[in-house]
Amino acid sequence: MTEAAIFVIFPFCLGFAAFSDLLTMTIPNRASIILLASFLVVAPLVGLGFSEIGLHLAAAVAVFAVCFCLFATNVMGGGDAKLLTACAIWFGLTPSLAAFLLYVSIFGGALTVGILLLRRQENAILASGIPFPQLLLTARKIPYGVAIALGGFAAYPSSPLVEAAFARLS
Repeated sequence: MTEAAIFVIFPFCLGFAAFSDLLTMTIPNRASIILLASFLVVAPLVGLGFSEIGLHLAAAVAVFAVCFCLFATNVMGGGDAKLLTACAIWFGLTPSLAAFLLYVSIFGGALTVGILLLRRQENAILASGIPFPQLLLTARKIPYGVAIALGGFAAYPSSPLVEAAFARLS
């Protein structure tokens, strides 16, 4: 059952956050809360010790500190900061955290360029009658939750919890 939680909770919360951000330009707090709380429940059950859990908490604190500074300077939204922090606890201070943050940066850059190009064609898109999320064209923000989710999906197979779950299954 623990393995099922590991394979379902993280991807589901990321997918939920991404779609919510894409359609409403907000990331619900419950996605981040579920990620944080479920990690604290699942980590000991999969065999992580107190020191390992502490390193995961340290990763979350470090990511939160950077995100808080970006939020304070109006570079990053609060939902993005909370979601990145909640994801960081699942990766811990491991190479998979660096991979996750790199993937988020790459997907975020591509997403930003793509949305800016779409916004340049706003009139043509609206005139074509193609159903398209209105906020995506008119809001000044970028739904970075999509990039966070894609980065999470790309890096998650190498995360400590997934590796521990596979070790328990074999």
